[in-house]
Amino acid sequence: MIPKKIFFTKGVGNHYDKLQSFELALRNASIEKFNLVKVSSIIPPKCEEISISSGLKLLKPGQIVYTVMCKASSNELNKLFSASIGMARSRDNNSYGYLSEYQAFGMESRKAGVIAEDLAASMLGTTWGIRFNQNLDYDEKIKFFREKGKAIKTKSITASATVGVENEWTTVIAAAIFIL
Repeated sequence: MIPKKIFFTKGVGNHYDKLQSFELALRNASIEKFNLVKVSSIIPPKCEEISISSGLKLLKPGQIVYTVMCKASSNELNKLFSASIGMARSRDNNSYGYLSEYQAFGMESRKAGVIAEDLAASMLGTTWGIRFNQNLDYDEKIKFFREKGKAIKTKSITASATVGVENEWTTVIAAAIFIL
């Protein structure tokens, strides 16, 4: 079973029950109808990235669907938090890629997304034998990849929210959905 396609989605849910807030986040991300199985973080070679609308057309309610998902929940009033999936892969898609999951509290979504991308790029680089100073910023790491003859592309998807109602749970999810 090797996935042929992948799409990314995110969602936010609010409810007085924590589980229900997760369900509402799944609905917001349009993936509530599937039996989700969490897997680790490898994108197969030649796995085509497609839009969420194209991906949903290929799936049926009740289907077992493999996902890399990041989830965060809180009921602390005014708490800002995020869930992010970062991706790094070769530009030509002929090599495997990496997905990373990153949760952040008190951090804007853009920064959480950049960190998730950086994590995915770092993990991918080390599996290719590329060693670099982990303290380099993201742009310096991408430059280092190019210097080693490895052109990569990265992206992230991040869901962020601030708990707005006292004692109400808010859940955020970001997910990469694999299609076999």
